[in-house]
Amino acid sequence: MAEGADVIALSLVDLAGAATLVLLAGVVSLLLRLGLGGQLVLGMVRATVQLFLLGFALRWIFAHVHWALTGGAALVMISLATRAALQRTSHALAGAFAGSFLTLVLTAGVFAILGSALFVGADPWYHPRYLLPLLGMLLGNGLTGISLCLDSLLVSFADDRERVELELALGATRWEASRDPLRRAVRRGIVPIVNAMMVAGVVSIPGMMTGQILSGTEPVEAVKYQLLILFLIAGATTLGSLGVAVFASMRALDEDHRLRPERLRRRAK
Repeated sequence: MAEGADVIALSLVDLAGAATLVLLAGVVSLLLRLGLGGQLVLGMVRATVQLFLLGFALRWIFAHVHWALTGGAALVMISLATRAALQRTSHALAGAFAGSFLTLVLTAGVFAILGSALFVGADPWYHPRYLLPLLGMLLGNGLTGISLCLDSLLVSFADDRERVELELALGATRWEASRDPLRRAVRRGIVPIVNAMMVAGVVSIPGMMTGQILSGTEPVEAVKYQLLILFLIAGATTLGSLGVAVFASMRALDEDHRLRPERLRRRAK
């Protein structure tokens, strides 16, 4: 290891040594016939390649501070997060990408801008060193909440179709018929971040705080940044889950208050 003033730099040899622990997990999988050895190795290789590519890309973007570069990178990140969120659901909904993408723009995107400009005070507000990491953390947690919320709602519409159609036939509006499934779905999307806040600092040291402490940041200052991130994530995830649930309800039940099962499709396992 090469030690600087505040940061202990890791060498490729250090990373290779840590990678052997993943290979050890692969050996355990092989011995117990878990069938996860190949996925562990593939995950390790993909994570290595993807993160190094991201690191080189960010280094170039940080050296060329421009709103267009930052905005373009942000849109790519949001598009990939939207795709990842939708792939995690057990059912597909026609037109879900556009609604989920817009939801993430208006929640994670806007909250990241608020965090960078208003709370962190970055100058300029679109500085990629602040805006993109904030956005990445919001998207990483937001897509989990959105995917859980969307999955719960679509499963309710698909598996409880008879009840929904009966309520609609008895005169309920699409909002009345979807109220309980929507409430359950939004709650499911919010629960992970609530649990994370409950155990932060007691059971675990959150990821951002750990990274800052390892990079030499004073612990109390790292706590402030971690709290900022947790609060931004809680707000963005809550509004994101609500937004995608409302959109999905509008797609699954049309303006004539009819359930549209042809817009729902179970994903192949």
